[in-house]
Amino acid sequence: MMESYVSVLTKGICQSEENGSFLSKDFDIRKAYLAGSVKDIVFQFGMETVILYTALMLKKRIVVYHPRIETILEFTRALPALVWHRQDWSILHSYIHLNDDELEALKMCPGYIAGCIDSEMNNRIDLYDVYVNLAESEITISHQAKEAMTMGKLHKELGQLIVQSAEDPEKSNSQVIKDVSLKTKEILTNLASFTEVIHDGEKPSLNLEALKQKRFPPATENFLYHLAAAEQMLKI
Repeated sequence: MMESYVSVLTKGICQSEENGSFLSKDFDIRKAYLAGSVKDIVFQFGMETVILYTALMLKKRIVVYHPRIETILEFTRALPALVWHRQDWSILHSYIHLNDDELEALKMCPGYIAGCIDSEMNNRIDLYDVYVNLAESEITISHQAKEAMTMGKLHKELGQLIVQSAEDPEKSNSQVIKDVSLKTKEILTNLASFTEVIHDGEKPSLNLEALKQKRFPPATENFLYHLAAAEQMLKI
């Protein structure tokens, strides 16, 4: 078994007389990314799904609670698809325990999705920016994250887009993800228009004055500023 695993890991192929050949290139990883259902998330939380979208875009810490581990695994597996442009499922810590070793490791991560079956997690405000109680269908934004997570007109438009797409019976889960991804691309393109390259070879950084000159509603400007920080576009 270990030999086969190492072969797939290093060469992308595994051959055996009993089971034939396995080629990793024959399996598109994006199909695994689509395993979770964004539509189910929207059916449960409706317009509040935009809170989860915003938290993911800003690389905030999301904790998900439910007494059934199966429910947590299914829900958390789908969340990263809301920010499809990153295709980063490494932020998932779908089942954690309230022990020191696991919590210390979690605290080392700048942003994550963590699942837990212990309701005591609700009291660990040092571990989350957004707390999702699946059992009660409630989403709570922590006090320390409220400023960055201020909702406005842009978020309302995003929420409506997500809900309308998910509630369309003609659209598959992958089509809903695509709709959200296209809107995300539009937002990131807009954000990029307010960046500049100060020195050759450096990444573009946000020109705050250019952003302010657009006179966006305060909540939109605030979101774009914090998004620039999440995308490492702020000059320190």
